[in-house]
Amino acid sequence: MLPQKIKKRLEEQIAGVEHPRELVVDVMFALQEHYGYLSDKAVAEAAGLLGMTPVEIDELATFYTFVYRRPVGKYVIRVCDSVVCWLNGGQSVRDYLGGKLGIGDGQTTADGLFTLLPVCCIGYCDRAPAMLINKKVYGYLTPEKIDKILQKLKADALPKTE
Repeated sequence: MLPQKIKKRLEEQIAGVEHPRELVVDVMFALQEHYGYLSDKAVAEAAGLLGMTPVEIDELATFYTFVYRRPVGKYVIRVCDSVVCWLNGGQSVRDYLGGKLGIGDGQTTADGLFTLLPVCCIGYCDRAPAMLINKKVYGYLTPEKIDKILQKLKADALPKTE
């Protein structure tokens, strides 16, 4: 169940606009942030908040590639497979990541840390080959650079001890 604090914040945002449907993406992202992905339960909650049907929410959720309808890892790695990245080694980046993590496209590592997804373009052609991890872009990728990025993310995911 959605915590009252989040529900209240969303209800206030929705009450502040003339057409609540204009906030559907914001609501989906808020629920996804809370649950980790947009589950069927979250779809129903979004529909209730916005006065829409679950089918209407699902249609929108499946349209947007940054809305996840199934569980994903803590870090979603989107490897650019546009022409520019591909010409600059994008496929080898994807192959390297898949081999290093032991997963293929659309899969999540057993520890739940990483999900690997191809994406048609992230808009960083000048830094090709590039990838987007959650909201951070990494470019000029090499196996060595990828290893350092993954190592840092794994370390950041460890529980903090004082």
